Amino acid sequence: MILNRFIGWNRNAAAWLEHHFPRVFGAPSYKAELERRIAEDVARLKPSAILEVGGIDRPLMERSADFTYIGLDIEEKPDCYRIYDQFVVQSIERPVDVEADMLISITLMEHVPDNKAAARSMFLALRPGGVMHHYIPSKWHPYSVALRIVGPVMQKWLIPYLRPEAVGVTGYPAFFDHCSPADMTKLFRRQGFEQVDAKSFYRASDYFAFFLPAYLSVALFENLCAALNWRIFCSGFVISATKPTQ
Repeated sequence: MILNRFIGWNRNAAAWLEHHFPRVFGAPSYKAELERRIAEDVARLKPSAILEVGGIDRPLMERSADFTYIGLDIEEKPDCYRIYDQFVVQSIERPVDVEADMLISITLMEHVPDNKAAARSMFLALRPGGVMHHYIPSKWHPYSVALRIVGPVMQKWLIPYLRPEAVGVTGYPAFFDHCSPADMTKLFRRQGFEQVDAKSFYRASDYFAFFLPAYLSVALFENLCAALNWRIFCSGFVISATKPTQ
């Protein structure tokens, strides 16, 4: 098919650029930063219960005898009850009937319509002194803007052509409520969290690898934003917060 060959050529060209010029086109790993923060707090706090929100059957961690691993999502799959010690089917926007010392998520909060309610529910689910760590795609990156313009129906139709590796993993409705480093930091603080720390990441041009001119344009824009520290246009951010001990 001509379209598949065209997209394949563009994606190969983008991969060649990233391999040969990683400082310009490569993407620092936000997941590595998220996992580092989680691992450090697991070692420091030795939590007895960890709540992962939105992990479904692709969790960030593995079960351990050292803590109770609780999963929460709006849908369930058979593996959820094997992966976690406990699994809850509901929206994080509603109060959760569990107590945890740590709460984690990755690419969850852009899909939540009301993150004020979600932040309140997270605050209540954490024990005093508990911590949480999230990776959240940012709402003003070109990809996020394009996602909202295209909408979930068209997105699901396009994914098999433009990003076949993401079939079945993405395509959910995205609202990006408060999803910028500044807005989410303010939201968490207003809910009572302390020590709120957000680290921005700027590279997500691979979403545009299906068309090389768009890939190059977005990569140039990302590098400019990173150089000028324009956090509002970052691709996403890792954010951590702590519930006060009292």
